[in-house]
Amino acid sequence: MSEEIANGTANETTGPVFSVEKIYVKDVSFEVPGAPAVFNEQTQPQLQMNLQQAVQRLNENAYEVILGINLTCAVGDKAIYVAEVKQAGVFGLAGFDAATLDGMLGVHCPTVLYPYARQLISDLIQAGGFPPFFLQPINFEALYAEGLRQRAAQQAADGANLAGAETAGNA
Repeated sequence: MSEEIANGTANETTGPVFSVEKIYVKDVSFEVPGAPAVFNEQTQPQLQMNLQQAVQRLNENAYEVILGINLTCAVGDKAIYVAEVKQAGVFGLAGFDAATLDGMLGVHCPTVLYPYARQLISDLIQAGGFPPFFLQPINFEALYAEGLRQRAAQQAADGANLAGAETAGNA
């Protein structure tokens, strides 16, 4: 079945098909810029996490989804450690309408990738000489819904600007 999806020949009569073809680490980095002095820090560090996602269509029914997580632990403006992971996967998706496909790529695929990225970050931090740290679960459905809301608001604002420009130009 997965070969059929990768080659773009999934049978239309079977309905929508989702498959995980491959999961892999695309990029990883871990830095402890102030080592070994940072291990003597006695203050409470602040954590900042940034999440990114990229999707690339590989063929008619195969997509590469990359979930990027950047985690910075700092005291004031001094970084204690920085962990950056790009966890990726190739997913077969066939038979979905455009809106459902967008949702699958924006919600379901990152949900599959997140546990791998989460474990890798935890392992990197511990291997870096720090206490174990576990990222909390992420609700990708809520993030996706917020992204849709922001896109709709931006499109409405762009539409209002265009409408206003046309009216002003025709007045």
